[in-house]
Amino acid sequence: MRFRNAFPVFGLLATLALAGCSTTSDSASVDDKGAGPTVQTAQIFNDAYGLTKDAGYSLPAIPIDRVKPQFRRQVVSYQTTERPGTIIVNTRERFLYYILANGKAMRYGIGVGKQGFAWAGTAYVAWKQEWPTWHPPKEMAVRRPDVAKYVEDGMGPGLSNPLGARAMYLFNEEGRDTLFRLHGTPEWASIGTAASSGCIRLMNQDVIDLYSRVRPGKGTSKVIVIQ
Repeated sequence: MRFRNAFPVFGLLATLALAGCSTTSDSASVDDKGAGPTVQTAQIFNDAYGLTKDAGYSLPAIPIDRVKPQFRRQVVSYQTTERPGTIIVNTRERFLYYILANGKAMRYGIGVGKQGFAWAGTAYVAWKQEWPTWHPPKEMAVRRPDVAKYVEDGMGPGLSNPLGARAMYLFNEEGRDTLFRLHGTPEWASIGTAASSGCIRLMNQDVIDLYSRVRPGKGTSKVIVIQ
């Protein structure tokens, strides 16, 4: 299923690129200053990144010792007036927070769009999909002829699909597709970087966990993206 309506306030450049959600060769690494403020960690899930069987696929284990500790899934203290179930994405810090009760949040490390493809705003998860098909936009195919064959028919689900194991599709208040996604990635080393043509990506093991928590719907899955 494909959606083509854009959210005008996001800017033309970002809108054209977001649906691609593909990494590029000029990724920017994040130093310690980009990790954001220190928070109290209640639990860290270092053991959540092993070989994972899912819907007939075998997701490879992630060498988690090569991922900075702050970008591993963990429960942290997080004070907010937003209700539980809200997702807050801090693109500068490279963190996604899923708000829990009692001043806590599940925090995930993320990869974000490179400069010129970033987006900020409020939306909601209208629908979500396991092992999605990837349809790069025509504009991306112009920049990258190697993906042109996927524009119409798409790249089927699989371990090399840029959307990874799960995708969540963000719509605006008017119910139109923003072309902005929360999705998995097979490129775990890109977490903590600004490397894509848009969208927010998580390690596959993390996006499966987040996906299980999110209930699509305008009243149940508010998403706030800040820069």
